[in-house]
Amino acid sequence: LSHAANDNMIDRTREVWKPRLGRDVSREDARQITQNVTDFFGILAEWSRGEKLATANDAATPNNGEVRHES
Repeated sequence: LSHAANDNMIDRTREVWKPRLGRDVSREDARQITQNVTDFFGILAEWSRGEKLATANDAATPNNGEVRHES
């Protein structure tokens, strides 16, 4: 993010979290909150990609991975 966009995000984070926490939120607190939320959604995106790959692999395996032995 640009410096101005980053400052705007920090200010907005402070506005959103101040009433929820019932206290003033420092710029450092807001930066940490922003980083934690960003990391959280990054992990969710990673998991989603992993699930899509697993689903694609399952679909490519006939009989859902079960081996059939014909007699």
